[in-house]
Amino acid sequence: MSEHRLRIDPAGVPRATVLIVPPLFEEANRTRRTLVLAMRALAAERFAAVLPDLPGQNESLVPLVEADLDRWQDALAEVVSGIDGPTIIASFRGGALIDHKAQAKAWWRLAPVGGASLLRTLMRARVSADREAGVVSTLEGLHDEAKTAPLLLAGNRLSSAMIAQLGASEAQVVEPLRSVGLGAGGIAGTPLWLRAEPGEDAAMARAIAADLSAWSKTCGIS
Repeated sequence: MSEHRLRIDPAGVPRATVLIVPPLFEEANRTRRTLVLAMRALAAERFAAVLPDLPGQNESLVPLVEADLDRWQDALAEVVSGIDGPTIIASFRGGALIDHKAQAKAWWRLAPVGGASLLRTLMRARVSADREAGVVSTLEGLHDEAKTAPLLLAGNRLSSAMIAQLGASEAQVVEPLRSVGLGAGGIAGTPLWLRAEPGEDAAMARAIAADLSAWSKTCGIS
């Protein structure tokens, strides 16, 4: 099944295509506006930029409970295989967990995070929500429940396979790779994924595009 893809092209022939891999789960919603601004800034640098929906996310007709990290990795690899010319994969946060199967010219990661950390945050949010609803739950109990049944975590119904994969997943080694954080020596901006509501940081979007453009030149993309 083909998923929706947002694509922004430059005025002329693109130097390359940047595939945007967003953060996972609710972090994707909090950062989407800034990612789209970064795509527009990349177009000004003569890059095409593509932001695909993952199966089970956004406009996808696939129920999220049917998705797992393997399926997301395969979906991204399929997207890249259909792109003409060199591709740079730009992954954000948990997106770095699913970007390694695709055949790209280069990889760029912002604030990559391990799957166990993401899962822990989702589990704690569930325990907190249960407490407010007068329900007693624990991290240990949720982990046990997830072994045999899907769990609803922060509005996401995740399969046992997804939860198990998240708990064991780390960003894989790819080459060439530029991995950057926020702040000094990295990208100036705010950790939008920590906000309670979606926001945007236009300056951060421009900084992302500028860093990607400079990195591409070191990878032979001019």
